[in-house]
Amino acid sequence: MKIIYEVIKSPCLTEKGNFLQETESKVVFKVDRRANKIEIKKAVENLFNVTVSKVATANMTGKRKRVGARSAGITSNWKKAYITLSEGKIDFLDEL
Repeated sequence: MKIIYEVIKSPCLTEKGNFLQETESKVVFKVDRRANKIEIKKAVENLFNVTVSKVATANMTGKRKRVGARSAGITSNWKKAYITLSEGKIDFLDEL
């Protein structure tokens, strides 16, 4: 995991993520399942020019989904990172 563009996949733009960003200055990202907290911290600091104080990760399990009338499938597992910023700000909604 040396390439920072492979560590961070996308931001999680949900109601919970927006609330955390406004109140506690936390940002939520979908990250690679093999990435550790140190790699996530370095990737966010280099990409967005902010200072990260804390990184918390959570492994999210895949959900069961119906595929057709008779069979059921499952979505893939993924990893979520809650990043607490000490300095700087990341605005995803301004860029949309």
